Amino acid sequence: MQENTAGIRQGAPKGMDRETLEFAQQVFDLVRSGYADRLKPLLEHGLPANLRNQRGDSLLMLASYHGHHDVAEALLRHGGDAELRNDMGQTPIAGAAYKGDLAMVRLLLEHGANVEGAAPDGKTALMMAAMFNRTEVARLLLAHGADPKARDDKGMSPLAAARAMGAPDTAALLENLDRNFDALPVPATDEPDQPSSAGAGGNRTIS
Repeated sequence: MQENTAGIRQGAPKGMDRETLEFAQQVFDLVRSGYADRLKPLLEHGLPANLRNQRGDSLLMLASYHGHHDVAEALLRHGGDAELRNDMGQTPIAGAAYKGDLAMVRLLLEHGANVEGAAPDGKTALMMAAMFNRTEVARLLLAHGADPKARDDKGMSPLAAARAMGAPDTAALLENLDRNFDALPVPATDEPDQPSSAGAGGNRTIS
C-alpha cells in the first residue's frame, strides 16, 4: 500500500498546508517502519492516534499488519481504535490473524477488538487464521469466544475455509473442536505461527 500526501484524511483538519501534509506522510512512514521511539513523543503532543490514509488504513492497521507491537501499543494507549476499519471493511485483528502474529492478536483483544473481526464478505479473523494455518492464533481466538460455526457470504465456515486452502493443522483443530473444546488451551507464548504453503499471498492489500 502506498500512502501519499493527497490521501491523508481522518484526524487531519481541512485546509492543511503542504508542509503539514508532508509531516503526516512521514508519520505513516514511521509507523510502517516500526519507529515507536519517534512516534511516542508525537502522540504525547497531540498527534491523532486514528489518523488514516487515502484507503482508510489507520496507523493501528498498518502497525498491526506489519507486526510492530510497540507502535501498536503506543497507539492503543493514546486512543487508537482497535475497531477502526479501512475502506475495504478490514480490521486490524483480521490483518494480524492473517499474518499469524499471536502477540498482536492478543494485544488487540486486550484493547477491545471484536474477536470476530468480520469483513463485509463475512470472513472473520478465525477464518483468516484457519485459511493460512495459523493454529496458535486460531486457538487464541477460539479461547476468546470466536464462533467456529460462522459463515461468510459464500457459506464457508472456518473449517471449510481451512480445507479449501489446504491448511492441515487448523483443519484438524477445527475438526476436533466439538469434542475437545472444553480442554482447548490458550497459547502460552507469543511466537508467531509459521506460514502454510496454502495460498501464501492471500488477498490482502496492506503494505
